Amino acid sequence: MRILGTGSALPAHTLTNDDLSKFLDTSDEWIRTHTGIRSRQVITDETLLQLAARAANAALENAGLVAADIDYILASSVLPDTITPSLGCLLQAEIGADCPALDVNAACAGFLYALDLADALTVSGKAQRVLVVCAEGMTRMVDWTDRSTCVLFGDGAGAAVVDGGEGGLMATLLTSQGDATHLNMYPDPGNSPFATCRVPARALHMDGPEIYKFAVSHSVSDLRAVCEKAGVSLNDIDHFLLHQANRRIIDAARARLKQPIEKFPMNVEVRGNTSSASVPILLDEVNRAGRLHAGDKLAMSAFGAGLTTGACVLTWTKE
Repeated sequence: MRILGTGSALPAHTLTNDDLSKFLDTSDEWIRTHTGIRSRQVITDETLLQLAARAANAALENAGLVAADIDYILASSVLPDTITPSLGCLLQAEIGADCPALDVNAACAGFLYALDLADALTVSGKAQRVLVVCAEGMTRMVDWTDRSTCVLFGDGAGAAVVDGGEGGLMATLLTSQGDATHLNMYPDPGNSPFATCRVPARALHMDGPEIYKFAVSHSVSDLRAVCEKAGVSLNDIDHFLLHQANRRIIDAARARLKQPIEKFPMNVEVRGNTSSASVPILLDEVNRAGRLHAGDKLAMSAFGAGLTTGACVLTWTKE
């Protein structure tokens, strides 16, 4: 499986740390030193579907394709505009495609999970070209009175078009732990008169120190393991594209891997944590900046609620 094109889309409104300090007991200095984030984009009058469609169309254009060329759509989102129908199904109609579509929810690791599924579809012959779109509205999920979490997140969408061509994906690694203790969100439990076990609705909850430890350890171990699986060394990797959750996590993982900072492109400073859209947005930005060249080896890694992690190694084949 190889990547043919990438795309991304961001909300129009940018929210800075100084903006947050006007209604939260925080400051630009505190947020920057603890997270590396200066600003993020937040949904105002856009829908997640609109962002997803913009990212999808950008990826199709970058690949030199149109929606009719796509055989399958995989959409990743923690909280789409509608619980049903799926974001993927609505996106299929929005861009004018005529193919099966479904949603994937592996939290912030969703892009890596979706790539793994796309690879399975192409290898099996079920599809030749797959559109993967990750669209996240995390700022709709947080408690905006909780300064420990709401400052971390941004909104956006990232996309990639892949096909079954040779010379791209070298290895993937996915993990999952059934643990909702440290990172969770509970929806409205409804009003069924029969349900006796209903968890009250709660905004996104995160135990920062525990997630930090989990993120650093798994980013390091997953990248080492997936490189070994691909038959390459860490030194062979040209670009490490890590989930943009927190600058401190990325720096800690890089230090343990003993790799130079030049190999770690970052946009967390101006995007914040966009969940599963994080890695594909970063991928699109480095692609369009001309930093990727045919033959480059890329390693990607992400972690999220579940707890889930995903990693892959691929050779960039796009000229």
